[in-house]
Amino acid sequence: MLSDEDFDQQTGSYRRELLVHCYRMLGSVHDAEDLVQETMLRAWRARARYDERRSSLRTWLYAIATNACLTALEGRARRPLPSGLGPANEDPHAPLVPSFDIPWLEPLPDDRFADPAAQVVARGSLRLALIAAMQLLPPRQRAVLILRDVLDFSAAEVAALLSTSPAAVNSALQRARTGLAGEKLVSDIGEPDDPAVRTVLNRYIQAFEAADVDGLVNLLTDDAVLEMPPVPLWCHGKSYYGKFLARVFSTRGRDWRMVPAPSANQQPALAAYRRDGGAYELHTLQVFNVTPAGISQNVVFQIPAVFESFGLAPVLER
Repeated sequence: MLSDEDFDQQTGSYRRELLVHCYRMLGSVHDAEDLVQETMLRAWRARARYDERRSSLRTWLYAIATNACLTALEGRARRPLPSGLGPANEDPHAPLVPSFDIPWLEPLPDDRFADPAAQVVARGSLRLALIAAMQLLPPRQRAVLILRDVLDFSAAEVAALLSTSPAAVNSALQRARTGLAGEKLVSDIGEPDDPAVRTVLNRYIQAFEAADVDGLVNLLTDDAVLEMPPVPLWCHGKSYYGKFLARVFSTRGRDWRMVPAPSANQQPALAAYRRDGGAYELHTLQVFNVTPAGISQNVVFQIPAVFESFGLAPVLER
């Protein structure tokens, strides 16, 4: 049993890792924050029934959080990136019409789980591409995959969490792994604090601020992907990427500032500001995959809720 006096102290240290767990399940920072609040409310109401002889406090909270997420996901559409909606666009001059009716996958600011005491983050387990692939799985398979392969709960523990049998857990895990097997996930992505990654990003900043399309293209892999939620289009290949950038500088002007942003999903990020009149106004948050061969993906978010999550200033101060 948890006492009223001890509740906040004993459960508070798990908030950050529960936020990350709910984010993996839901693909939304804001929804994850709501579900952590719901988890703590459910735990408070059930505190008198908690029995430390049956499970640890952490396992008990994960059970509540996972089942709250599964309830929240009932009847909801999955959260995609544009590349999950159809084939790549081949027309660099296609109209860029945003679709705000699509519940887009959101990036997670890494500082949301920066407390070392709360980090239960397997390396690479928060990459945007992996989170997007997980959204393709049925919610229960998604939960089993995260609990088993990312958080390292045993089959018996997950069975207790989900009120099922270990055999059912193992079956769901196998189906989830099979479901992810067909997804193209890059494994050699550099860390945001890697000096080589920072060098590539600094060169990207310099080339972008100079509107140097050739310089930008030279930083890309041959099969680089560009995605632009909430626009439901994406492109594939450095040639297309270059043509699209030429269009951006032609239509949006050549006066930009690119500044480092909080890293997202264990990937480096930049905030792009475009000069409009006398001020540089926030335009996009860009999240990169940087490999030894170059930049293999750039997901460009132009979504107000994402700007809010990352605490980005709407106007760049001088």
